[in-house]
Amino acid sequence: MIWTTRPRSDQGGFACIKEGEGPRVLLLHGVGLQADAWAAQLPDLASHFQVIAPDMPGHGQSAYLAGRADLSAYSYTVAQLLEGPTVVAGHSMGAMIALDIAARHPELVAGVAALNAIYRRSDAAKQAVLNRAESLGSETGPNPEPTLERWFGTEPSEARSACEAWLRGADLHGYRTAYDVFAREDGPSDRALMSLKCPAFFMTGSLEPNSTPAMSQAMAALTPKGQVHVIEDAAHMMPMTHHEEVTRALMAFVTECHS
Repeated sequence: MIWTTRPRSDQGGFACIKEGEGPRVLLLHGVGLQADAWAAQLPDLASHFQVIAPDMPGHGQSAYLAGRADLSAYSYTVAQLLEGPTVVAGHSMGAMIALDIAARHPELVAGVAALNAIYRRSDAAKQAVLNRAESLGSETGPNPEPTLERWFGTEPSEARSACEAWLRGADLHGYRTAYDVFAREDGPSDRALMSLKCPAFFMTGSLEPNSTPAMSQAMAALTPKGQVHVIEDAAHMMPMTHHEEVTRALMAFVTECHS
């Protein structure tokens, strides 16, 4: 699988990959990446649905977030892309935003899929991510090596190379802003999870140390229509490293939501 840069169109101030026709699916990537991180999922989803994958604010070809930066600001801005019932799927910080949108705009969300989502980090994990956010203030450009090693180890791969290119090319202000929000959040509130009216799908990898299977299982248990799926031998970048299983599971969920 090779991750190439797809053409973008402007939609609501976002640079978006937009493919397919039919019921809508919105795909939200994580910090430091861009919409092409969903390249493996796009063909199958676009064969049945209209798929919109934006570069998140301050990422790729999209403008910075206007005004104060917090999770609700990201959610409010991204929600402008919703037109009628949409399945919203997010990875990592994108999962945070997807769950927040589902709680705030239930009339617009037909289903929500949270891939590698965090929920109640351990004290050690919380401190590690806060330290990382703090260190970004002294960097003159994103240093991708520690992140790549956490995600992929040291073995070369097409997925690793694609992420390295995106991280090295990331806008530092956009990256810092998003990562600071990501670091200071601790997952959706229990009240928000219990209030979700739409189907909610939580998916992560068995080897994921930061968005653990236990986190996904706990969130699914609180959600009235929660489902959980753990991919064996997968870690944080499973939409790229285990794209076939992720695509199958996501395709089945979106089809269920839009049936």
